[in-house]
Amino acid sequence: MREVIQRGAPIPLILFLTSVVWTFLGNDLPQTLLLAFLGSTLFYFLFYVIEKNMGAYVLRRFLEAGFTIFVIATMTFLLLRVIPGGPFDEEKALPPAVKANIEAKYGLDDPLWKQYANYMGGLLQGDLGESYKYVGRPITEIIGSALPNSIQLGVYALLVAYLLGLPLGVIAASRHGTWVDSAMMVTAISGVSLPSFLVAPLFVILFSFTLNWLEPALWMGPSYYILPMVVLGIRPAAGIARLTRASVLEVIQSDFIRTAKSKGLSERNILFKHVLRNSLIPVLSLAGPMIAGILTGSFIIELIFAIPGLAKHMVQSVTNRDYPLVLGATLLFAFLLVLANLISDLIIAMIDPRVKFS
Repeated sequence: MREVIQRGAPIPLILFLTSVVWTFLGNDLPQTLLLAFLGSTLFYFLFYVIEKNMGAYVLRRFLEAGFTIFVIATMTFLLLRVIPGGPFDEEKALPPAVKANIEAKYGLDDPLWKQYANYMGGLLQGDLGESYKYVGRPITEIIGSALPNSIQLGVYALLVAYLLGLPLGVIAASRHGTWVDSAMMVTAISGVSLPSFLVAPLFVILFSFTLNWLEPALWMGPSYYILPMVVLGIRPAAGIARLTRASVLEVIQSDFIRTAKSKGLSERNILFKHVLRNSLIPVLSLAGPMIAGILTGSFIIELIFAIPGLAKHMVQSVTNRDYPLVLGATLLFAFLLVLANLISDLIIAMIDPRVKFS
């Protein structure tokens, strides 16, 4: 039974890639496909947690994640109140009576400790409150309408980063010391050095206005997706290429690789079956911080390409001092980062039997 389950381990990955391709073609994600992906992922997550005796580790990580989110919520709440100004301070001052009524409606006239207690109590119940600027709209509704586009952009950029970075790193390492290696590394260093806000307009000028191949803005189909996801994925792809090259060169010098060569295995077989598998560990460990970079970098990309994602709401909420929306977006990104780090650790444990968590 265990062998049958292990053979089916690629199922979540297949469902994930199917979902990516399906949405990239401009189709809505079917609910059955989403449920199948989430269900299979949860099943194999529990299976590997039990298989590798990682229950205590996972529980500790979830408790740490909960504490981290609690600290972030507290610090963000306090900082918003400490910074001078308020959500209803405008260039043209409101009449004192009107301002007092508005503050009373949202509980801003309560003592700070009571505002904090009310917010944390609502947070425990899944209530993030209502927006001050989008009157009558719950924060969960605002985030829910914009989050799919932001996640879609982030997933596409992540795939671009790995699909570009891994092959470039492997090719550079396999041609170590040649002009191919030098060209690959110059390209990688250029990708790390050039900021997204500079690359984006250059790509728009070249591919949209000069060649007329791709759409310059919005988020309405495959021709609209390519430029933003490539621009956002270039920088992390360069980092992956450099790390993959260094990791492959280190593994190539290992004793078991010399043994494989002495047995007459082909260079391609050694490179892709033995070297690459053992070189993926440090590359996958980069996934957590890289996702953080993609999430923060997507703010600029979404604004440049006019993508209706969370960036617009995040920037406007800070400008407008929309406390609930700032807190909701901050907690969402904190949760996604904690989850990404946990998933990357579990993937490393799955592909490397030497990794043990206590």
